[in-house]
Amino acid sequence: MPDRAPQPVDRTLPTEEARDLIVLVREIVQREIAPRAAEEEEAGRFPRELFSLLSESGLLGLPYDSEYGGGDQPYEVYLQVLEELAAARLTVGLGVSVHSLACHALAGYGTKEQRTEHLTAMLGGGLLGAYCLSEPSSGSDAASLRTKAERDGDDWVITGTKAWITHGGVADFYTVLARTGGEGARGISAFLVPGDAEGLSAAAPEKKMGMKGSPTAQLHFDGVRVPDTRRIGDEGQGFAIALSALDSGRLGIAACAVGVAQAALDESLAYATGRQQFGRPIADFQGLRFMLADMATKVEAGRALYLAAARLRDRGLPFSKEAAMAKLFCTDTAMQVATDAVQILGGYGYTADFPVERLMREAKVLQIVEGTNQIQRMVIARHLAGPESR
Repeated sequence: MPDRAPQPVDRTLPTEEARDLIVLVREIVQREIAPRAAEEEEAGRFPRELFSLLSESGLLGLPYDSEYGGGDQPYEVYLQVLEELAAARLTVGLGVSVHSLACHALAGYGTKEQRTEHLTAMLGGGLLGAYCLSEPSSGSDAASLRTKAERDGDDWVITGTKAWITHGGVADFYTVLARTGGEGARGISAFLVPGDAEGLSAAAPEKKMGMKGSPTAQLHFDGVRVPDTRRIGDEGQGFAIALSALDSGRLGIAACAVGVAQAALDESLAYATGRQQFGRPIADFQGLRFMLADMATKVEAGRALYLAAARLRDRGLPFSKEAAMAKLFCTDTAMQVATDAVQILGGYGYTADFPVERLMREAKVLQIVEGTNQIQRMVIARHLAGPESR
């Protein structure tokens, strides 16, 4: 069966610097990520050395200010880098997105002194971050979180459990949302917690359907003490900071989803043009040709949707509704395209010898993380019709 090499995505990029950046990312993908992706995912191996390489290459702080070691890149460019990484290995693409999410609070709401002390190392100093919002009893209803931070002189003492934490147990720092006041959203504050803080421990990683190379674990805070200088923003501002981060994070998930979908489409094209049945390539049969056409159309539509939302963000305009739309559409697209890819490859698609079964398993989680797609529909509907009647 002849190989048909996938064609690189033809990208419209705003600057020559951005074009050079995509070339760099593709070189890293081809040399360091793609060749070992299937083997390392099957083994459940977390590629920490890859994140060190990405940090050295300036790829862990792309959308942030160069004054603190960031890349000064617009979201329009940063998201296309995520897409390229996720197409090769979702563990890497989503990991970069989560790291960026963990940096958001300090970069956007930290004081000058806090950013000077911490942000440079977070963006380009080889550190890896994680974001701690969800808990065992508060997922979609994040404002009901129970982890407490109690004031003790110039310190805060954090007690509680966080759940579903990507990079849990391997991160160097955690952006943690904890309750410092009364019930509801207004009683929550944000903290920057070192990964080696005394009293902080991680449970065994969850055993997951996909993304086996990306550790997802509960974190236990047993009287973790952090100074008030590590509180980000005002007391009670934490939930607003979290929502702001999630709007941007949803665009990261959307871009990763398009990467997964693009990879599934590429594999489908390679197989369908090489596989012979009844004396000709199966890509000649209209049933499969129409499937491939629908898959490609959805991938392009998803890419256009996340880029449109990113350009709103880059212009400083509201983009919350558009981010929810992009996350919803792109992740549903990834699931559909990956499922269709398995169907096109037939029995081969159901085996681990071909990557589409892994892409299908990985696509599923993207419909769940950083707000399930049911939550995205609620967000979109509120923008359209106003809040629900009580």
